[in-house]
Amino acid sequence: MPPSLNGLTVLVTRPEHQANPLCQLIAQHGGHAIRCPALVIREPQDWTPARAILDQLDRYDLAIFTSANAVDWAMPLIQQRGDIPPRLEIAAIGKATAQALTRHGVTPRLQPVQSFTSETLLALLRFQHVAGQSVVIVRGEGGRGLLAETLSARGAHVDHAEVYRRERPTADITALLERWRRGEIGAVTVASGETLLNLFDMLGAAGQDYLRETPLIVVSARIQHIAAAQGCRRILITQEASDDAILTALLHLTTPSSSSVRYTI
Repeated sequence: MPPSLNGLTVLVTRPEHQANPLCQLIAQHGGHAIRCPALVIREPQDWTPARAILDQLDRYDLAIFTSANAVDWAMPLIQQRGDIPPRLEIAAIGKATAQALTRHGVTPRLQPVQSFTSETLLALLRFQHVAGQSVVIVRGEGGRGLLAETLSARGAHVDHAEVYRRERPTADITALLERWRRGEIGAVTVASGETLLNLFDMLGAAGQDYLRETPLIVVSARIQHIAAAQGCRRILITQEASDDAILTALLHLTTPSSSSVRYTI
């Protein structure tokens, strides 16, 4: 018998357009997914700065795509403008980003082999020797500054092409809070720190108390620290930031030994 979630109801907080694969995995393994997008992805209010950079990709030695969203928003513009220059090295911060590039016909040459974060990307040998080179980071507005700060300190010239923006959605969560009150929400999945903070804002005081006591599946130590700072008490960190890894963590909650699950706090 394949492992089962045994009817576990899981709150999935991914953006609406990215939630399907995880929701399907949960359903295939005997669980119930409730969609509660805590992040909305929109186009930039002004495309001019990003277009100016994407029009001159042949000036760069290296392009780093920081997310699948960055790929999906940038690649149509890049392809309209003549596609990826042959000499441009492409880096992807993780598996989902690399898969998105592949869907657009681009094979990334550089990506971490595990622990898909800015830190592990920067640890690759290629990124130790960037002095005098031009790097473009393709990302959303207001993303983490670690990549640019580190590469600049190593002597690279770094530009940002910001091709989307993130917003907190507005939603009526009355019915969700009622289900939580009845004890029907068995776990919550969160894939970014911003998503988690948005969720806290959306839930209000009563919902925040429910969230703090519900098993929370996060995909990095960085998100775990944010969750712990918000008072979450039952945090599980996945092995990697993938839907399969999230499912594995959820299944860990419903195994016969689930009472001995060791939460990170």
